[in-house]
Amino acid sequence: MSKINGNRVLLGGLVAGVVIAVGEFIYNGLLVAGAMADAMARFNLQGYVPGAMILYVILAFAMGIFAVWLYAALRPRFGPGARTAIYAGVAFWVASSLFQAVSQIGIGFWPAGLLWGGAAWGLVELPLATLAGAYIYKEGAAPQPDVADSSSF
Repeated sequence: MSKINGNRVLLGGLVAGVVIAVGEFIYNGLLVAGAMADAMARFNLQGYVPGAMILYVILAFAMGIFAVWLYAALRPRFGPGARTAIYAGVAFWVASSLFQAVSQIGIGFWPAGLLWGGAAWGLVELPLATLAGAYIYKEGAAPQPDVADSSSF
């Protein structure tokens, strides 16, 4: 079994992070911005704190790197390719978006429609991001036997 190629995890993770950041901007910044502003007003929240967007972009890249690392870890079990990337993306979605939505619905702070909508969006976004990052990921070159060393025969 070969080792995980850390450089390619990082490179693929950055690509996946771009997909996540763009997806989050489309969903939160465009599609549900009004509903989110209404929900924040309900709790007298003023909006995002300074630096929040920078934090969200950093988080998107960290999520992308983790998703591609998960794909790399699953490759020996399920093989390389799109199917394994989708598995990794869905597994990551369950561990992040689905659990987060269900736990927050349970406390009733945020509107359930926004939480379920975000979870549904993530079910598409995270596997697609993982797929994009997995396209970049390649295992390191397998070590070749030293043919000059006849003692290994």
